[in-house]
Amino acid sequence: MTPESGPRRPLKTRQRAWAQALARWLTRAGVAPNAISMASLLFAIGAGACLGLTSGAKGAMRPALFLIAAACIQLRLLCNMLDGLVAIEGGRKTIYGDIFNDMPDRFADVVILVGAGYSVAHLSLGRELGWLAAVLAVMTAYIRLLGGTLGVPQYFLGPMAKPHRMALLTAACVLSVFENYVGWRGQVVWFALILMIAGMLVTCARRTAHIVADLKNKGS
Repeated sequence: MTPESGPRRPLKTRQRAWAQALARWLTRAGVAPNAISMASLLFAIGAGACLGLTSGAKGAMRPALFLIAAACIQLRLLCNMLDGLVAIEGGRKTIYGDIFNDMPDRFADVVILVGAGYSVAHLSLGRELGWLAAVLAVMTAYIRLLGGTLGVPQYFLGPMAKPHRMALLTAACVLSVFENYVGWRGQVVWFALILMIAGMLVTCARRTAHIVADLKNKGS
């Protein structure tokens, strides 16, 4: 982290040669980091829409939608990484870049997780689980940012931080392709939402506890 870049989520993939090469190519092509941030939101909308459409899809369309959703989720994460690389390492950071870096992420979380909820609307509390997961996803980010406004470090820890929950949902989408073989329809995503919600509750508690401990240390 550099002083001018602000807090950044620690990502090992950011240091990979392919990621650095792709970021350099985008920088040379003149692609703005804020445009990459907005592209991440478009991919999230695609993922959420595909997930929502699976509830009424039949035949080969249903597994295809799940695979497209999984791909869109990963492309969203790729954009999340590349916008920072182009902005910081590429020297194209703007004074309002942090807004584009963070705000689209909150909408992206909501649209993907609500879409997941509507994909299992036929199961018990399916829609409610999607909305609850969306609210908690925003809360994890709010608590992290609240720590920053209070003058303590921003904590990106999990167990269900953004990369964790997107990895879980991607895996759930891929596994859902094979649900027909066991007579299921949506149970994989339903269980994933339950696990995600439980993890985010722990994440909210852990981040809050770290912030409280830091504030106590500052005041002592």
